[in-house]
Amino acid sequence: MKFNDLIKQACEWLKGTGPNSNIVISSRIRLARNLKRIPFSHWANKKQKEEVLIRAKEALAASNYTKGALFLQLADLNNLDKQFLIERHLISKEHALRPNHRAVVIGDREILSIMINEEDHLRIQVMQSGFSLQEAWQIIRNIDEEFEKKLDFAYSQDWGYLTACPTNTGTGLRASVMLHLPALVMTRQINKVLQAITKLSLTARGFYGEGTEASGNFFQISNQVTLGHSEEDLLDNIERIIKQVIGHEQNARKALFEQDRPRVEDRIWRAFATLKNAHIITSKEAIDLFSKVRLGVDAGILKEGLDIQTINRIFILIQPAHLQKIERKALSPQERDIKRAELIRKELGGNRDV
Repeated sequence: MKFNDLIKQACEWLKGTGPNSNIVISSRIRLARNLKRIPFSHWANKKQKEEVLIRAKEALAASNYTKGALFLQLADLNNLDKQFLIERHLISKEHALRPNHRAVVIGDREILSIMINEEDHLRIQVMQSGFSLQEAWQIIRNIDEEFEKKLDFAYSQDWGYLTACPTNTGTGLRASVMLHLPALVMTRQINKVLQAITKLSLTARGFYGEGTEASGNFFQISNQVTLGHSEEDLLDNIERIIKQVIGHEQNARKALFEQDRPRVEDRIWRAFATLKNAHIITSKEAIDLFSKVRLGVDAGILKEGLDIQTINRIFILIQPAHLQKIERKALSPQERDIKRAELIRKELGGNRDV
């Protein structure tokens, strides 16, 4: 696989399949791991970071899970390429900011990605479509066990896996679920739900994780701490709470259509019409409109050859870096808005001639 092949393939987490995929976009498990006797990435010197890279690359070459994987040194990538990887949730914004002595490994269908020398020496991530935390856990547990045979991880009998941030110490596990919750937003119940999950040791962030707002009614919910709990307990807790959030969203959707169906349908059709006919559209406006269209597809209101997978695919293609990769050149913000509208019209079969 080559870097430019990524634009041609559909991300595993955007397949629109798996349990509750109409509400749950994706499930992710991430493990933070560090090598013994080497300072955490922010404190390591150049030689120590290079050692992490070399040892990690050797372990990856011997792994059954990373055979044929794409290995990218971030210093070799331009800003557009790094933003492209952020949009696909393969690296973090923090990882892209200081590219020297950093790398990312991307497995088949982007199910697996590993950031090297981010906040921790290794950030191992597995993503699955739909509400599939257990499936993601089974994959990443096997990968972690295989790596432990090749790498000597920093571990304490008292504290568990040692990490740069204290909130990751213990299991080093962060489980997160990306949800689409338009009905809870429309019925103004979302703040109540988010406040409730905070009291249950979970946290909610925007589409691109920490420090981002929840645009398009997309929310990323994850555990806050890992210390003092087993991996199974953490997963059981977040699964139980996410099931409750899914139930709240389902009830809110039912209530919306029972109490005010004409108005809701009108908002959905207006959103669809705008997307099909717009000639200039910003990323934020497009995401907000696609949120309504996604609701309309799930409710069976929009049936023009649309499905969740198609909407998910368009959703990622209209991101700024993706648009520029498709055009194979840098675009100004206005040029991106024009190209975004053009791409959406083409995908939805809208007005191309006006």
